[in-house]
Amino acid sequence: VTLLLVACLGPALAHPGHYHQFADQRSWLGIPCALDVLSNLPFAVWGYIGLRTLHGTATGSMPAAQRQMATLFFAGLILTAAGSSWYHWQPDDAGLALDRLCMVVPFAGLLGLAAAGRISERAGLALGVATLLWGPISVAVWSRTGNVLPWALVQFGGMALVLWLASRPPLAGAWPVRWSVVMMIYAAAKLLEQGDHQVYQLLGHTLSGHSLKHMVASLAAWPLWSALRVVEASDGVARRP
Repeated sequence: VTLLLVACLGPALAHPGHYHQFADQRSWLGIPCALDVLSNLPFAVWGYIGLRTLHGTATGSMPAAQRQMATLFFAGLILTAAGSSWYHWQPDDAGLALDRLCMVVPFAGLLGLAAAGRISERAGLALGVATLLWGPISVAVWSRTGNVLPWALVQFGGMALVLWLASRPPLAGAWPVRWSVVMMIYAAAKLLEQGDHQVYQLLGHTLSGHSLKHMVASLAAWPLWSALRVVEASDGVARRP
């Protein structure tokens, strides 16, 4: 509610005018901005691995809300790979809107999973659904008015919420997600994004900060997948005669 009030009452935040001017503009095999496009593949790989592992885990081995939010997260990674690749193929505002709409899905799953494991199943579902609603509205506000504040609150406010949830004791049956690792990966990805041109120059025009940002950000799936494997292993032990 606090984040929503800030989004409605806070000052308008202008989108950077040079946002689409990424450092690495090189083409390869007919693919424009090739590395910024292809570096999204790890999102799809992690999404597939997560969904496959989740599918192989017994339904009763975890609370329903956590399974639903995890499904949302891993499926959202595949959507993010598609949306971000589309945007970086020809960077413009329309493509960026699609990219952000796709990103809403894994954000919703991540926030919902954190709330379900630290507050309650109902809180997890409520926060996941609220994010799915607020995310597209924030993108629409930016597209119509140029005010990026609501979208910034979806990202940074959401991560602050995850940080607060992680400080609470886990509920019985909560996934053993190392949320501190998730947050460190997210912070590293944002730093690479901000230093796109500087990283490109530092690495001798081989890799840009934005391409590395995609690869690093995809690793946020690793702590969730690792926790899922722990749940899967525990369920296997419990089922042994």
